[in-house]
Amino acid sequence: MLEGLITLPWWGYIIAALILTHITIAAVTIYLHRHQAHRALDLHPIVSHFFRFWLWLTTGMVTKEWAAIHRKHHAKVETPDDPHSPQQFGIRKVMWQGAELYRKESKNLETMEKYGHGTPDDWIERNLYSRHSAKGIGLMFAINVALFGPIGITIWATQMIWIPIFAAGIINGVGHYWGYRNYEVSDASTNIVPWGILIGGEELHNNHHTFGSSAKFSSKWWEFDIGWMYINIMKALGLARVKKIPPALTCDTAKEHMDIETVKAVITARFLVMSQFAREVMQNVHREELKKADRSDRDSWALLKRARRLMVREAALLDETSHRWLNDALENNGTLRTVYMMKQKLQDIWQRSASTQEHLLRALQEWCREAEATGIQALQDFSQKLRTYTLVPVTA
Repeated sequence: MLEGLITLPWWGYIIAALILTHITIAAVTIYLHRHQAHRALDLHPIVSHFFRFWLWLTTGMVTKEWAAIHRKHHAKVETPDDPHSPQQFGIRKVMWQGAELYRKESKNLETMEKYGHGTPDDWIERNLYSRHSAKGIGLMFAINVALFGPIGITIWATQMIWIPIFAAGIINGVGHYWGYRNYEVSDASTNIVPWGILIGGEELHNNHHTFGSSAKFSSKWWEFDIGWMYINIMKALGLARVKKIPPALTCDTAKEHMDIETVKAVITARFLVMSQFAREVMQNVHREELKKADRSDRDSWALLKRARRLMVREAALLDETSHRWLNDALENNGTLRTVYMMKQKLQDIWQRSASTQEHLLRALQEWCREAEATGIQALQDFSQKLRTYTLVPVTA
């Protein structure tokens, strides 16, 4: 029986395959995604070129193409121009034909020209990585067979299907279809699971779409982003420099009046503000209203119970039936209607992109006065908290 240069027990070959595929995942999330597409961090040239070389060997993907397609995805998310939205193409097509959607978009010269700027354009990129993108895969095949013998073919095949299934299929598909959401952004992005290990942290897709230029994908204390862990290790070794991470809010209890710093904090961290509003106001008020409701009226009770999720959900993502359920629930409960109205008014403030900071300050002050005048305790408490918001100095 033919053997390779390396002989391992059966479980050793499994570990070898997992290590090799995990390096590819790390290259995609750290180099292609966070470094190239979003410029969230700088990498040492040695690290950057290693990842570029490794991706040439294991995927054949061209940096410019990947970055351009992903940037277009963010710019046109969930619209007919989104290269791979399951909301447009259907979950099955994105799950099982995601790589084909990628290859189709990579031939779109307009996409490459508009979104592919700033990616590598040196001699080796032009003459090898981009020009002969498929030859790296063939070289990887020869290396695997030489190292592991015939079992190397299986390891190579595993490497070849890993990114099309997990990145192109699961992240682009499931990551916009099923999971939980920390933040109600206007797209359908979700966190698939809270522990980003198997796909390098990309599982935390809703967090990423909320803070697109952040090098860190985890948001809650119980979430884990292994890609961020690797970045911190490289940072400690002087091999990476983080440029941006999500904003953090705190309350300055010494502040007596809302000021421009409050405006900056609320606008910069608006998704954090709305997440806290949903938890501290909408959910608490809904819980109290549910306690007071008449359970003997099963239809009204079921409608009121369902309203909790619908009130928090981004309005643009609700289908016609959900809109009708929400409107019916709000019609039957004045307190919930008031809370929902105040949520919409708060969101409207930071959509005034042309407003000056002084105008935004007056709008926030008016919102606080109106919230406190409702007589709803949760709204009053949140208003007082809003007045003291300030940004935490973030050390990346």
